[in-house]
This record gives sequence, C-alpha cells and structure tokens, in this order.
Amino acid sequence: MLWRFRWTSRRCARIHALRSLPFSSLVDLPLPSPAQSSVRAARASSSGENRRPIRQVSGKNRPLLTPDVVCSALSSCPSDLIALRFFMWCAEQPGYFHDRRSFDRMVGVVARLGDRHGSVSCIVGELQSIGCAIKAQTLLLLLRIYWRGGLYESVLEAFEQMGRFGFTPNTFARNVLMDVLFKIGRVDVALEVLKRTHVPNFLSFNIALCNLCKVDEPGKIRDVARSMLKNGFYPNIATLEMVLNAFVKKSRLVEATQVLTLMITMGGAVSVNAWSMLINGFCRLQRFDMAGYLLEKMGESGCTPNVVTYTTLIKGFMESQMVNRAVKILSVMESKGNAPDLVLCNVLIDCFCKNGRFDDALCIFISLSERNLVPDSYTICSLLTTLCHSRRFSLMPVLVNGLDIEADLVLYNSLLSYFCEAGLPSLAVDLYDVMIDSGFTPDKYSFVGLLSGLCGARRIDAALNVYNGIVRSGSDLDAHVHTTIINGLIKVGKCHQAIRFFRKAVEEKYEVDVVSYTVAIRGLFRGGRGHEVTALYDEMKGVGISPDTQVYNMMVSGFCKDKDAKMVTQVNGLDEVICCHEGT
Repeated sequence: MLWRFRWTSRRCARIHALRSLPFSSLVDLPLPSPAQSSVRAARASSSGENRRPIRQVSGKNRPLLTPDVVCSALSSCPSDLIALRFFMWCAEQPGYFHDRRSFDRMVGVVARLGDRHGSVSCIVGELQSIGCAIKAQTLLLLLRIYWRGGLYESVLEAFEQMGRFGFTPNTFARNVLMDVLFKIGRVDVALEVLKRTHVPNFLSFNIALCNLCKVDEPGKIRDVARSMLKNGFYPNIATLEMVLNAFVKKSRLVEATQVLTLMITMGGAVSVNAWSMLINGFCRLQRFDMAGYLLEKMGESGCTPNVVTYTTLIKGFMESQMVNRAVKILSVMESKGNAPDLVLCNVLIDCFCKNGRFDDALCIFISLSERNLVPDSYTICSLLTTLCHSRRFSLMPVLVNGLDIEADLVLYNSLLSYFCEAGLPSLAVDLYDVMIDSGFTPDKYSFVGLLSGLCGARRIDAALNVYNGIVRSGSDLDAHVHTTIINGLIKVGKCHQAIRFFRKAVEEKYEVDVVSYTVAIRGLFRGGRGHEVTALYDEMKGVGISPDTQVYNMMVSGFCKDKDAKMVTQVNGLDEVICCHEGT
C-alpha cells in the first residue's frame, strides 16, 4: 500500500505541473542494451569543492547495521538533509539493504525537502554540497522513495535527473516510470515506455497488466498479455484473475474463456472466484448453457462451487424470469451443505418481488432469524419494495419490529417512497426532515420522495416552492423529478398548471421521458383538453421518444371516455401495437 502523504499547499500547486512535463523526453532517454550493465558507473568528481566526506571507520570498529539501528538513527537526525545523506550512506554499505520501514520513514523526509527546496534537482544539489557523490544508486533510491510515497511528480523529476547525470535507467527505473505514467492517466505513454524497454522483465509486463485492468482497456490488456507470453513470461494466478475480471466486465467472454484455459494449462489451481466470475459473465448475457457447462467443468477440475457461484446462477435465472430453474439450483446448493448467506437472501427477496412472487419473498425475509442472519439496509429496502408492490402495508411494523439497522441514504429514500405509497405522505415529509437533520445530503430520489409526500398531503404551495428551489440550485435532476411534480398537480386537480410546468420543462430542455409525456397526456384528458393530445403525441415522436404501450392505452382510454372514436383510428402507430398484441 502506498504511503499517504499530507500535501502542503506548496506541493499541491506543484502537482499541476504534471500535465506540462515533457513525457516524450522521458520515453526517449537512453535504453539499456543486453551488452551494457544495467546502470553505468557514476563519474566520480575529482574536485573536492564544498564536500565534507563522511569519516571512514575501520572494519573492526564499524558498528553492525540493522534496520532497527538505521530507523533509530534516522529518527534522531538533526535535519532532513542529514537523514537523507545517512540513508544513502547506509545503502552503500556491503551486505546492507533498507527495509520497508526505512523507505516509509524517508517519504516524509523527502517530501519536506521538496517543499523547502522546490525540486528534485535542488535536493540533489544539496546532497552534493554535504559530500554525497551522486551515483546511479543515489537516484534509484530517490526514485524508490518517491514511488513508495505516491509523489508522482518527483518520480518523473528523479527519472529525468538520471539522464542529466549521464546514467542509463535500468529496467527497474523504467518499470517505476511506467507505473507512475499509468497512475496519472498517461496510458499510451506508459505503453510506449514498455515497448521501448530493451530488457523487460516479468514485473514490466505485470505492472502494465495490473494497471490496464484498473482502467478497463481490454484491447490493450490482450496485446500486453500476448507480448508477455511471447517474451517467455507467464502471469501469476492473481494477475490472470484480474485480467479475467476485466474481460468479463466488458463482456469479452471469448478472451475471458481463453484466460481461464491458460490458467488451467499452466497447472495452477484455478480459484472458485475465477470460475464464478466467468459463470457470472455468461449469466449476464443469458448464456445459461455455457454457465451450466462451466459449472460442470468446475466440479470436474476439483473446485467446489461456493455460495457466490450459486448466487450468480440463481440471480441470472431469476432475472430471466426462469424462477423454477433458480429454485432448483437453490435446492441443489442447500443439499450440498451450502447455506444461503445474507447476500443471496437479499437477491432472493428482490428477485422474487420482481417476479411477482411476494409470498416467497416474505418467507425468505422471515427465515433470516432462523438462519442467524441479520438484515441490512439493502434487505429492508427489498422488503419495503415487496410490501409496496403487494399492497401489504400493514405488515411493515410487524416485520421490522425490534430490528436495529443503521440507516443510509438508500434506506431513507426507500422509506420515503414506502410512506407515499402507503398513503402516509405526512410521515414522508417528516422523515425527510429527520434525514436532513441526520446529516445526509439528499439526491434526486430523496427529492422525488419529498415532492410526492408534499403533493400527497395536499401541500401544493410547499411542493412548488421545493421544486423551484431544486431547479434553481442546479442539482442533477432526471425526468422522474419533473414528472413527480406534474403528476402531483394532476392528482389534486390542477391539470392546467401541470401542463404549464410540463411545457416549461420542455422549453428549458429539462430531461423528460416517455413517462413524462404519458402523465402530460393524462393531464390533458383530465383537464378537458383532449383535442391537444394528438399534437403532444406527434411532438413526442418528433423529439425521438418512442411511445410505449402505456401511451397508447392512455390515449385509447381517454378518447373512448370522450366518445371520440374517430381520433382513436387516427393515432399513428396504434395499429402496429394492436397487431403485436394479437400476435402474442
């Protein structure tokens, strides 16, 4: 883990220089060839100007250097510059190597020196002024300290200093440079450094692969992996799992399967996590045949599926509305001694609810105490959704009685929605105040809950004031927020005002969707303005929003209530929808 340094205002100002550094010059620094030594010997200066060499100690009287001794000495140094000089001197002693504690201690030292002197070149000059001969090892040590402390600007400066002193950066130095370039977002420059490294080692490719996995570059991951294998290096299992996950996330399942095959071919034990990731990828694409095949191969390889593996399959089948298949997998899992964990139970409650099997969802929730599982905020959110969809609001106090759950913003938003759905809008408004007093920052879902509560409590003026305030604040609003206030006005009979709000939202280019237009069409019918519906319908199609079945149902229902059969037949696109429904 990188040392986290508290940046001072001076250093924060300097970090902006990263964008203007000449990265091309770093890439073009001299490269080591196989015939050269990894780092050329330093040119010792014959001049003794302004140098005070450290007094030599005879072999008999030389104290034994240990990491504890060095750390103690570093902590008692009278100045940071002397501490750095002593650190460099220790590294020159035969058979002594600094440990991590020493490097960690030096991060703060070089950071303070940087704030005091302004640049790496100035620090190097200060070292020279107290008798430190600048060797390749000196700059490599500085490079390692800056790298360990996450001082990326200084890493780049230290690398440049190598060229200025005539040293050829070895593979280690180029690996550090490459890693830093990845971390500051210069991916292409980092790959160019890798490409121009004449003697890349295992770490060169491993650093590139790990960083590319973090930035989701599957095409570049593939190219680097191929180059790594071509150079005779094989990624370790941990790196291959990262690569596998990166391919799965981008649905590049062909490459992901090839990675799994490589892991098996290498003879290492493929973890259950790797199998589960690939199974999850095929489930997301509803390729359950391949998911089942992989589950079978997983067992044949001697790797036993765990709850995570089964959760992936169950969720995939549930989301594809293959509930009975999912239930069978659950039974198989339990028969093999794998008890559902809280994550799986949350998935079951949520998926049963979405498939309309509310009794099953409630049974899973009730069984949590028998399984010695404690519900979390996600569990309660899924429960509230189930109660709202099944209209069983009276069960909520009974089911949650005695539970002690720390509320987060998601749970507050779910409760706001629940109170509005349950016909308790005043409680939703009160809960919003409690949420604000608890220090939470509302999001767009919170605003929807508050507006719904105010409109449901018939506090229209307050709802309008809140809505106008939200719009003026420039908050990130979606179509749901605008639709909520329009729908609330329609419900209390203020249809004309609702249409004005809708028109304003369109004119101001606020985000609206097909639901917004559906609500506006209902407002026109309720306000006795059915003759304007077809124009609004044509406008919706003109802005690229495709009408759905609800829009057509709303229009047909409205025109029928207005006894305007002629307008029903003139709705463009209605015949296609009717044909589709007849076909099914």
